[in-house]
Amino acid sequence: MSSNRKAVVAALVSLALAATACASGKATGGGGQASATGGDGVKTGPGVTGDTITLSLLTDLTGPYASLGKSLTQAQQLYFDQVNQAGGVCGRKIETVVRDHGYDAQKAMASYAEVAPKTAAIPQFIGSPMVTALKDKINADKVLTIPMAWATGLLGSEAIQVTGTTYDVDMINGVDFLVKEKGLKSGDKIGHLYFEGDYGESALAGSTYAAGKLGLTVVEQKIKATDQDMTAQVAAFKKAGVKAVLVSAGPRQAASLVGVALAGGMDVPFMGSNSAYSPQLLDTPAAPALLKDFYYVTAGAPISAPLPAYQKLIADYRAKYAGQPLDSGVAAGWTAAVIVGDALRKACENKDLSRAGIIAAHRSQKAWEAGLGGTPMDFSVYDRPASRASYIVKPDKDAVGGATLVKEAAVSELAEGYTVPTAG
Repeated sequence: MSSNRKAVVAALVSLALAATACASGKATGGGGQASATGGDGVKTGPGVTGDTITLSLLTDLTGPYASLGKSLTQAQQLYFDQVNQAGGVCGRKIETVVRDHGYDAQKAMASYAEVAPKTAAIPQFIGSPMVTALKDKINADKVLTIPMAWATGLLGSEAIQVTGTTYDVDMINGVDFLVKEKGLKSGDKIGHLYFEGDYGESALAGSTYAAGKLGLTVVEQKIKATDQDMTAQVAAFKKAGVKAVLVSAGPRQAASLVGVALAGGMDVPFMGSNSAYSPQLLDTPAAPALLKDFYYVTAGAPISAPLPAYQKLIADYRAKYAGQPLDSGVAAGWTAAVIVGDALRKACENKDLSRAGIIAAHRSQKAWEAGLGGTPMDFSVYDRPASRASYIVKPDKDAVGGATLVKEAAVSELAEGYTVPTAG
């Protein structure tokens, strides 16, 4: 073969390999795409151009967490609007793409497939089942993702940042509170109403662990996210003689549970996971029961907490979204947006806005707090929760956001000694 012919063949082989690499990058949603370096010397990747950074919000605006999804999304859009007004990040404006999956895993997968190729990071992804279904894909694509879900199965992925505690840790801290503050004692039974799937199973793991350590017995009632009437579950708890009930379901199920229980003469304390309460419930017939003896446990301070950052957020949110309810979603959405914003700024300092660069910048933070309360979060680890401290919060119709702080963030001895499972 002549030297010219060899050169032509070599060139064709190189073109074929390049085409294969590009096809592979598209097939993985952009994770395999080569990074580029802009005129400012900053390495870029999918979702980042010379003048924009595109972020995607995969939310629930029509399903069981619609009110939460709306608050999360509006808070995050407020934050990124303010970032843009201040000049953006790394000389680039932030663009947000919103997709509603309605708490449906198939729709969530379709939405991710659509937006991922042009997304630098995902500051909001509602739903343990949705994120779990895409966990391997997100990790392969190296898209920094903040799930609005706290199941232990989401741990173990460098790209996925579970903020604060996990549901099991919260339930352990919640049961500890019920024993110390509400008179539960060894030999008592506690009910646990929970969604089937990762959310409920993760919370149940925590309640079961705490019960075993404290001599309690857990009476389980598993339900679907589509179940609305909790009459049968209340009857089962009442028959078993439970002294308290844990709730790891949605706000609608929590409202039905406590409303039916109180109407039927079942006067016990209720402790919800962070996803079980919405202040909109105080406008329903369940309000008296919720105000009487319902609590929820969460890693995030309620928006009514006396924090300067929250006071400014309340004023700004009311100015932009007049008449819209302030709830835990506003605080949670804002916090997640700040986390992603800080990661982008650090990545800019490192002159690396590629997906891998954004993750590396984020994971370099070992004590993130940003004036938002609680204990600092360690983002350098991803096989265990970023924190084990939980707040105890109670509905309050007079408080901003419809909830008030009962107990500051703390880690119980039980939670300190608990080994959190991880899917790896």
